[in-house]
Amino acid sequence: MRLPAGAMLLVLGLVSVVVVAGCGDEPRAAAPSTVLTVPSQPTSTATTSSSITTSSAVPSTVAPTTIAPATTATAPSLPDPPDTTSAGASGTVESATSAGFVVVIDPGHNGGNGSASAEINRQVEAGGFRKACDTTGTATNGGYSESAFNWDVSNRLAGLLRAAGVQVVMTRDSDSGVGPCIDRRAGIGNLVSADVAVSVHADGSGAGNRGFHILVPGSLPGFTDDIAEPSRQYARILREELPAAGMPPSNYVGSDGIMVRTDLGGLNLSDVPKVFVESGNMRDPTDAALLTSPEFRQRWAERIAAATLRFLSGRRP
Repeated sequence: MRLPAGAMLLVLGLVSVVVVAGCGDEPRAAAPSTVLTVPSQPTSTATTSSSITTSSAVPSTVAPTTIAPATTATAPSLPDPPDTTSAGASGTVESATSAGFVVVIDPGHNGGNGSASAEINRQVEAGGFRKACDTTGTATNGGYSESAFNWDVSNRLAGLLRAAGVQVVMTRDSDSGVGPCIDRRAGIGNLVSADVAVSVHADGSGAGNRGFHILVPGSLPGFTDDIAEPSRQYARILREELPAAGMPPSNYVGSDGIMVRTDLGGLNLSDVPKVFVESGNMRDPTDAALLTSPEFRQRWAERIAAATLRFLSGRRP
Protein backbone atom coordinates (compact mmCIF):
# COMPACT_ATOMS: atom_id res chain seq x y z
CA MET A 1 0.00 0.00 0.00
CA ARG A 2 1.39 3.41 -0.94
CA LEU A 3 0.73 6.64 0.92
CA PRO A 4 -1.54 9.28 -0.63
CA ALA A 5 0.32 12.21 -2.17
CA GLY A 6 1.27 14.85 0.38
CA ALA A 7 0.37 12.71 3.38
CA MET A 8 2.02 13.66 6.66
CA LEU A 9 4.29 11.01 8.16
CA LEU A 10 5.62 11.85 11.61
CA VAL A 11 8.57 9.52 11.99
CA LEU A 12 11.61 9.32 14.20
CA GLY A 13 14.66 9.51 11.97
CA LEU A 14 15.79 6.32 13.71
CA VAL A 15 16.93 3.18 11.91
CA SER A 16 18.01 0.44 14.28
CA VAL A 17 19.89 -2.66 13.19
CA VAL A 18 17.80 -5.35 14.82
CA VAL A 19 16.53 -8.87 14.28
CA VAL A 20 12.84 -9.37 13.67
CA ALA A 21 11.87 -12.73 15.14
CA GLY A 22 11.04 -15.23 12.42
CA CYS A 23 12.48 -13.03 9.65
CA GLY A 24 15.96 -14.51 9.37
CA ASP A 25 19.16 -14.65 11.41
CA GLU A 26 20.87 -11.53 10.10
CA PRO A 27 19.73 -8.00 11.05
CA ARG A 28 18.77 -5.68 8.23
CA ALA A 29 19.14 -1.90 8.05
CA ALA A 30 16.57 0.31 6.35
CA ALA A 31 17.41 1.59 2.89
CA PRO A 32 18.44 5.25 2.34
CA SER A 33 15.46 7.55 2.08
CA THR A 34 14.33 11.01 1.17
CA VAL A 35 13.29 13.07 4.17
CA LEU A 36 10.92 16.03 3.96
CA THR A 37 10.57 18.40 6.88
CA VAL A 38 6.92 19.02 7.75
CA PRO A 39 5.90 22.39 9.22
CA SER A 40 4.23 22.39 12.62
CA GLN A 41 0.45 22.20 12.69
CA PRO A 42 -1.44 25.19 14.12
CA THR A 43 -2.05 24.88 17.85
CA SER A 44 -4.07 26.59 20.53
CA THR A 45 -1.16 27.03 22.93
CA ALA A 46 2.55 27.63 22.83
CA THR A 47 3.27 24.71 25.20
CA THR A 48 2.68 21.99 22.64
CA SER A 49 4.87 19.50 20.85
CA SER A 50 4.92 21.78 17.81
CA SER A 51 7.73 23.64 19.57
CA ILE A 52 9.98 20.61 19.16
CA THR A 53 12.51 21.07 16.39
CA THR A 54 14.65 17.96 16.83
CA SER A 55 12.36 15.27 15.47
CA SER A 56 15.26 12.83 15.26
CA ALA A 57 15.62 12.65 19.04
CA VAL A 58 15.83 9.05 20.29
CA PRO A 59 16.12 7.52 23.76
CA SER A 60 19.66 6.96 24.98
CA THR A 61 19.06 3.23 25.22
CA VAL A 62 18.55 2.91 21.46
CA ALA A 63 21.64 3.35 19.32
CA PRO A 64 20.95 4.44 15.73
CA THR A 65 22.93 2.83 12.95
CA THR A 66 24.89 4.82 10.38
CA ILE A 67 22.99 5.37 7.14
CA ALA A 68 23.63 7.23 3.93
CA PRO A 69 22.95 10.98 4.10
CA ALA A 70 19.34 11.90 3.42
CA THR A 71 18.13 14.63 1.10
CA THR A 72 15.98 17.22 2.86
CA ALA A 73 13.46 19.69 1.53
CA THR A 74 10.62 21.76 2.89
CA ALA A 75 7.22 20.16 2.49
CA PRO A 76 4.05 22.17 1.82
CA SER A 77 1.65 22.89 4.64
CA LEU A 78 -0.91 20.17 5.23
CA PRO A 79 -4.53 20.54 6.32
CA ASP A 80 -5.61 19.08 9.64
CA PRO A 81 -7.25 15.65 9.50
CA PRO A 82 -11.03 15.94 9.18
CA ASP A 83 -12.91 16.53 12.44
CA THR A 84 -9.78 16.55 14.58
CA THR A 85 -8.00 19.04 16.77
CA SER A 86 -4.68 18.53 18.48
CA ALA A 87 -1.72 19.85 20.30
CA GLY A 88 0.10 19.40 16.98
CA ALA A 89 3.61 18.14 16.27
CA SER A 90 6.51 18.80 13.96
CA GLY A 91 8.21 15.89 12.28
CA THR A 92 9.65 14.42 9.13
CA VAL A 93 8.41 12.49 6.15
CA GLU A 94 10.35 9.42 5.18
CA SER A 95 9.51 7.61 1.94
CA ALA A 96 10.51 3.97 2.07
CA THR A 97 11.97 2.28 -0.98
CA SER A 98 9.72 -0.72 -0.37
CA ALA A 99 6.17 -0.68 -1.74
CA GLY A 100 5.07 -2.00 1.65
CA PHE A 101 2.47 -1.42 4.27
CA VAL A 102 1.90 1.67 6.41
CA VAL A 103 1.83 1.28 10.20
CA VAL A 104 1.02 4.06 12.66
CA ILE A 105 2.76 3.83 16.02
CA ASP A 106 1.18 5.95 18.74
CA PRO A 107 3.38 6.40 21.84
CA GLY A 108 0.78 7.15 24.49
CA HIS A 109 0.77 10.46 26.43
CA ASN A 110 3.79 12.82 26.29
CA GLY A 111 6.47 13.99 28.70
CA GLY A 112 5.25 17.59 28.77
CA ASN A 113 1.60 16.81 29.50
CA GLY A 114 1.99 17.26 33.25
CA SER A 115 2.89 20.93 32.86
CA ALA A 116 0.08 21.73 30.41
CA SER A 117 -3.12 20.97 32.30
CA ALA A 118 -5.20 23.54 30.42
CA GLU A 119 -4.28 22.05 27.07
CA ILE A 120 -4.64 18.36 27.91
CA ASN A 121 -7.92 18.93 29.78
CA ARG A 122 -9.45 20.67 26.75
CA GLN A 123 -12.50 18.69 25.60
CA VAL A 124 -12.37 17.06 22.16
CA GLU A 125 -14.53 14.70 20.14
CA ALA A 126 -14.19 11.06 21.22
CA GLY A 127 -16.80 9.20 19.16
CA GLY A 128 -20.25 10.56 19.89
CA PHE A 129 -19.17 12.23 23.14
CA ARG A 130 -16.36 14.49 24.35
CA LYS A 131 -13.34 13.76 26.53
CA ALA A 132 -10.14 15.43 27.68
CA CYS A 133 -7.54 15.98 24.97
CA ASP A 134 -5.01 13.68 26.71
CA THR A 135 -3.76 12.60 30.16
CA THR A 136 -0.40 12.44 31.90
CA GLY A 137 -0.20 8.65 32.11
CA THR A 138 1.18 6.72 35.07
CA ALA A 139 4.65 5.90 36.43
CA THR A 140 6.48 3.30 38.47
CA ASN A 141 6.90 3.85 42.20
CA GLY A 142 10.52 4.69 41.38
CA GLY A 143 9.48 7.51 39.03
CA TYR A 144 9.94 5.95 35.57
CA SER A 145 7.14 7.56 33.58
CA GLU A 146 4.75 5.77 31.27
CA SER A 147 5.34 8.35 28.54
CA ALA A 148 9.09 7.56 28.62
CA PHE A 149 8.36 3.83 28.42
CA ASN A 150 5.94 4.36 25.54
CA TRP A 151 8.43 6.53 23.67
CA ASP A 152 11.30 4.07 24.13
CA VAL A 153 9.35 1.02 22.98
CA SER A 154 7.85 2.92 20.06
CA ASN A 155 11.32 3.92 18.85
CA ARG A 156 12.48 0.33 19.01
CA LEU A 157 9.34 -0.89 17.26
CA ALA A 158 9.70 1.72 14.53
CA GLY A 159 13.24 0.55 13.80
CA LEU A 160 12.19 -3.08 13.61
CA LEU A 161 9.29 -2.42 11.26
CA ARG A 162 11.28 -0.05 9.10
CA ALA A 163 14.01 -2.68 8.76
CA ALA A 164 11.32 -5.04 7.45
CA GLY A 165 10.32 -2.54 4.73
CA VAL A 166 7.26 -1.08 6.47
CA GLN A 167 6.50 2.65 6.23
CA VAL A 168 6.24 3.91 9.81
CA VAL A 169 4.17 6.87 10.97
CA MET A 170 4.63 8.26 14.48
CA THR A 171 1.98 10.38 16.22
CA ARG A 172 4.59 12.38 18.15
CA ASP A 173 8.26 13.19 17.58
CA SER A 174 9.68 13.52 21.11
CA ASP A 175 8.93 12.84 24.75
CA SER A 176 9.20 16.47 25.82
CA GLY A 177 6.13 17.93 24.15
CA VAL A 178 2.39 18.05 24.82
CA GLY A 179 -0.22 15.83 23.20
CA PRO A 180 -1.31 15.40 20.50
CA CYS A 181 -4.93 15.08 21.52
CA ILE A 182 -6.70 11.75 21.25
CA ASP A 183 -8.67 12.83 18.18
CA ARG A 184 -5.50 13.84 16.32
CA ARG A 185 -3.81 10.56 17.25
CA ALA A 186 -6.64 8.70 15.55
CA GLY A 187 -6.81 11.26 12.73
CA ILE A 188 -3.18 10.70 11.75
CA GLY A 189 -3.85 7.03 11.03
CA ASN A 190 -6.91 7.96 9.00
CA LEU A 191 -5.04 10.66 7.07
CA VAL A 192 -2.34 8.28 5.84
CA SER A 193 -4.74 5.34 5.32
CA ALA A 194 -2.66 3.13 7.60
CA ASP A 195 -2.98 -0.63 7.31
CA VAL A 196 -2.95 -0.87 11.11
CA ALA A 197 -2.26 1.33 14.12
CA VAL A 198 -0.89 0.39 17.54
CA SER A 199 -0.88 2.64 20.59
CA VAL A 200 1.82 1.76 23.13
CA HIS A 201 0.91 2.20 26.80
CA ALA A 202 1.40 0.78 30.28
CA ASP A 203 -1.15 0.54 33.09
CA GLY A 204 -1.19 1.87 36.65
CA SER A 205 -3.08 -0.45 39.00
CA GLY A 206 -2.50 -1.94 42.44
CA ALA A 207 0.39 -4.18 43.46
CA GLY A 208 -0.33 -7.82 42.71
CA ASN A 209 -2.21 -6.93 39.53
CA ARG A 210 0.11 -8.20 36.84
CA GLY A 211 0.45 -8.57 33.11
CA PHE A 212 -0.38 -7.01 29.77
CA HIS A 213 -3.76 -6.48 28.20
CA ILE A 214 -4.79 -5.32 24.74
CA LEU A 215 -7.61 -2.83 24.32
CA VAL A 216 -9.76 -3.29 21.21
CA PRO A 217 -12.65 -1.18 19.90
CA GLY A 218 -16.21 -2.30 20.38
CA SER A 219 -18.50 -2.26 17.37
CA LEU A 220 -20.04 1.22 17.43
CA PRO A 221 -22.33 1.88 14.43
CA GLY A 222 -20.95 4.69 12.32
CA PHE A 223 -17.63 4.65 14.12
CA THR A 224 -15.87 1.33 14.62
CA ASP A 225 -18.24 -1.25 13.17
CA ASP A 226 -15.96 -1.58 10.13
CA ILE A 227 -12.67 -1.96 12.06
CA ALA A 228 -13.75 -3.91 15.15
CA GLU A 229 -13.13 -7.39 13.72
CA PRO A 230 -9.72 -6.77 12.08
CA SER A 231 -8.65 -4.97 15.25
CA ARG A 232 -9.54 -8.06 17.27
CA GLN A 233 -7.67 -10.25 14.80
CA TYR A 234 -4.58 -8.13 15.39
CA ALA A 235 -5.13 -8.33 19.17
CA ARG A 236 -5.32 -12.12 19.06
CA ILE A 237 -2.00 -12.32 17.22
CA LEU A 238 -0.45 -9.94 19.73
CA ARG A 239 -1.74 -12.09 22.58
CA GLU A 240 0.01 -15.09 21.04
CA GLU A 241 3.32 -13.27 20.58
CA LEU A 242 3.70 -11.07 23.66
CA PRO A 243 4.16 -13.69 26.42
CA ALA A 244 7.44 -14.74 24.78
CA ALA A 245 8.90 -11.40 25.94
CA GLY A 246 8.38 -12.44 29.57
CA MET A 247 5.19 -10.56 30.47
CA PRO A 248 2.07 -12.71 31.12
CA PRO A 249 -1.49 -11.78 30.16
CA SER A 250 -3.34 -9.69 32.73
CA ASN A 251 -4.64 -11.40 35.86
CA TYR A 252 -6.88 -8.47 36.80
CA VAL A 253 -8.64 -7.03 33.74
CA GLY A 254 -9.97 -8.24 30.41
CA SER A 255 -10.40 -11.80 29.21
CA ASP A 256 -7.16 -13.68 28.59
CA GLY A 257 -5.33 -10.46 27.85
CA ILE A 258 -7.94 -8.75 25.64
CA MET A 259 -10.48 -6.11 26.69
CA VAL A 260 -13.17 -4.38 24.61
CA ARG A 261 -13.49 -0.62 25.16
CA THR A 262 -16.02 1.80 23.71
CA ASP A 263 -14.99 4.86 25.75
CA LEU A 264 -11.62 5.60 24.14
CA GLY A 265 -11.52 8.32 21.50
CA GLY A 266 -8.25 6.98 20.12
CA LEU A 267 -10.09 3.80 19.15
CA ASN A 268 -13.56 5.18 18.41
CA LEU A 269 -12.33 7.76 15.89
CA SER A 270 -10.04 5.39 14.02
CA ASP A 271 -11.00 4.35 10.50
CA VAL A 272 -8.17 1.80 10.39
CA PRO A 273 -7.66 -1.34 12.51
CA LYS A 274 -6.21 -0.22 15.85
CA VAL A 275 -5.40 -1.51 19.33
CA PHE A 276 -3.89 -0.18 22.54
CA VAL A 277 -1.18 -2.41 24.06
CA GLU A 278 -1.17 -1.93 27.85
CA SER A 279 2.25 -3.44 28.40
CA GLY A 280 2.08 -4.23 32.11
CA ASN A 281 1.27 -2.66 35.47
CA MET A 282 3.83 0.00 36.39
CA ARG A 283 2.70 -0.06 40.03
CA ASP A 284 3.38 -3.75 40.52
CA PRO A 285 7.02 -4.37 41.53
CA THR A 286 7.42 -7.47 39.36
CA ASP A 287 6.00 -5.80 36.26
CA ALA A 288 7.89 -2.58 37.02
CA ALA A 289 11.19 -4.46 37.11
CA LEU A 290 10.49 -5.62 33.57
CA LEU A 291 9.17 -2.33 32.23
CA THR A 292 12.23 -0.44 33.46
CA SER A 293 14.62 -2.93 31.84
CA PRO A 294 16.03 -1.95 28.41
CA GLU A 295 16.42 -5.64 27.61
CA PHE A 296 12.75 -6.27 28.26
CA ARG A 297 11.72 -3.22 26.24
CA GLN A 298 13.71 -4.56 23.30
CA ARG A 299 12.06 -7.98 23.58
CA TRP A 300 8.67 -6.29 23.92
CA ALA A 301 9.19 -4.26 20.75
CA GLU A 302 10.34 -7.39 18.90
CA ARG A 303 7.18 -9.30 19.84
CA ILE A 304 4.92 -6.38 18.82
CA ALA A 305 6.83 -6.19 15.53
CA ALA A 306 6.48 -9.93 14.94
CA ALA A 307 2.72 -9.77 15.60
CA THR A 308 2.34 -6.73 13.36
CA LEU A 309 4.15 -8.39 10.46
CA ARG A 310 2.01 -11.52 10.90
CA PHE A 311 -1.14 -9.41 10.80
CA LEU A 312 0.02 -7.53 7.71
CA SER A 313 1.00 -10.72 5.89
CA GLY A 314 -2.58 -11.90 6.20
CA ARG A 315 -3.85 -8.71 4.58
CA ARG A 316 -1.53 -8.68 1.60
CA PRO A 317 -3.57 -8.57 -1.67
